[in-house]
Amino acid sequence: MAFNGHQRNDEGIDEDETPTKQPRSDKEKPDCFVHEPNNEASVSAGRATSDRRTSNSTSRLRSDSVKKTRPPFPWFGMDIGGTLVKLVYFEPKDITAEEEQEEVENLKSIRRYLTSNIAYGKTGIRDVHLELPDLTLCGRTGNLHFIRFPTHDLPAFLQMGRNKHFSSLHTTLCATGGGAYKFESDFRTMADLQLHKLDELDCLIRGVLYIDSVVSSGPSECYYFENPTDPDLCAQKPYTLENPYPLLLVNIGSGVSILAVYSENNYKRVTGTSLGGGTFLGLCCLLTGCSTFEEALEMASQGESTRVDKLVRDIYGGNYERFGLPGWAVASSYGNMMSKEKRESVSKEDLARATLVTITNNIGSITRMCALNENIERVVFVGNFLRVNTLSMKLLAYAMDYWSKGQLKALFLQHEGYFGAVGALLELLHPS
Repeated sequence: MAFNGHQRNDEGIDEDETPTKQPRSDKEKPDCFVHEPNNEASVSAGRATSDRRTSNSTSRLRSDSVKKTRPPFPWFGMDIGGTLVKLVYFEPKDITAEEEQEEVENLKSIRRYLTSNIAYGKTGIRDVHLELPDLTLCGRTGNLHFIRFPTHDLPAFLQMGRNKHFSSLHTTLCATGGGAYKFESDFRTMADLQLHKLDELDCLIRGVLYIDSVVSSGPSECYYFENPTDPDLCAQKPYTLENPYPLLLVNIGSGVSILAVYSENNYKRVTGTSLGGGTFLGLCCLLTGCSTFEEALEMASQGESTRVDKLVRDIYGGNYERFGLPGWAVASSYGNMMSKEKRESVSKEDLARATLVTITNNIGSITRMCALNENIERVVFVGNFLRVNTLSMKLLAYAMDYWSKGQLKALFLQHEGYFGAVGALLELLHPS
């Protein structure tokens, strides 16, 4: 049994008092990303001058070591999924006059192109609202940009890289996702680039933990919905991922992978499902004639899934009280479409809404069973299926809380679909 996508006002959500987010300790961050404190600030007034010189010398040696090990600009990380390509780009803001004079024109051209536009062609988008300014990576300060485009437009991206002579700056690009394997030969033949292929689940976890550790201002990276089905009382609340383990990480892309994470280096893939974001968009294209994810979501927001789905009350005339099943729960997705009369009365918007509810309910049901089997109470949902998709997020939030009787809380992250690309960037800068 599942939820019908209706807004429910009669079921309350237990409120949690969420602690204020505290920055994760430097011990948990890779050395390359820790902002080194000023050693002299911790030297007591009575410390000898020679000790201060030793401290300064050690800092210079450490700084020189970082300079020698960090790669040349530009710094990219890439996640090539089945539906979307996600790209993160670090834009240095502390370029010295000497560096600027020595900088080759190809590098300047790439930086200008990526940072002066918010759209690239017809389908490439830079998510400006996700940009992380004044971030310190490997001793350099700059802005981290988040860019996405459909995977079917990858040839245009490769041609752009060729036109801007990217291979004269880098011969290898760190990439993760299935497309890093599928399109490896295209990178080599079309852009003269080698791919350093990385495991997508390793990158996902590394990216999640890193982004959560560095976001200290603005909206909290992690959040949950309070009263998710009540339009008047629903509120997005911050949640800290301090001491996050164990957690269930549900990555919803074209398909779905569910991971049980016990530490940064100890996790397992519990299960998954082929019914994910790609299924939602594919079915909506077939049923409604839409062509984009945004169009499908817009249609779903205007539809009514109960005209398409058969509910418990359609079978029992009300609640199934013996097993505590409410009448508004979905008994059969698309069950009403067996009737010719009902098929003729539904709209494309209704079909889109029912498709969204069906996919989301299936993900929620599998996630809850995994949480019970693994004895994990913290569930984090990520992936581009959730991008601008508050309908599914609120449905997942309510389902997790309702069916677990308050034991499970659905958590979400601001940079939902970019963690794999972030993990690839971290591997470029600080190989594991």
